[in-house]
Amino acid sequence: MIPARYAASRFPAKLMQDLSGKPVILRTYEAAVKTNLFDDVFVVTDSPVIFDTITQAGGKAMMSKEEHDCGSDRIAEAVADMDVDIIVNVQGDEPFTDRESLVGVLEVFKTDSEKEIDLASLMVRIDEDEEIKNPNTVKVIVDNRNFALYFSRSPIPYHRNTEIDPIYFKHKGIYAFRKDALMDFHRLPMLPLEATEKIEAIRYLEYGKKIKMVETTVTGIEIDTPDDLEKAQKAWK
Repeated sequence: MIPARYAASRFPAKLMQDLSGKPVILRTYEAAVKTNLFDDVFVVTDSPVIFDTITQAGGKAMMSKEEHDCGSDRIAEAVADMDVDIIVNVQGDEPFTDRESLVGVLEVFKTDSEKEIDLASLMVRIDEDEEIKNPNTVKVIVDNRNFALYFSRSPIPYHRNTEIDPIYFKHKGIYAFRKDALMDFHRLPMLPLEATEKIEAIRYLEYGKKIKMVETTVTGIEIDTPDDLEKAQKAWK
């Protein structure tokens, strides 16, 4: 499922921006389909423009019936009556979505015989100070089993002991959910930490859900700003 909201505070209509001849959202949809990992791939949107863009290109799209504040809620509405076990959320602004990273996320559930894991997601190591401090880059810290402890727009961990070189991980916005966990998210109200940081993954932690993080070396480019789009144009070529 690819949630696709037309409006965006930092970069309005970013999903319809041209990326080497096709809109960003269509590039993302095609990348997800190309992995050959899913029984089905849908774009779930509030926009007739995005809906038409996908369907006219031969893809599958669904219109949301309600207003939603985040992608998880939009997907929850779409899959409520579907008979599915695992739902993968690929962000609409991720045209460089790759098979290798998605395989890593899905493998988590194949080895989870106790069904301990509610959802899985990706993280990639970052070293540049500018990115570590950038509030648009969501950072994650994990325990010794790679379960998420917290997500933040602030640099975490805080580098107080200068004799230690901390490791920073960026959270990549790709999730794989058990359906029950996703529907719980949809039913449960937002709590203060999520409201403060504006990071939907925090809601799962606040309600005691377990998020398994999978490290990847594939950074890709998330298109949040016009500068990101310029980088993506160069990378695509």
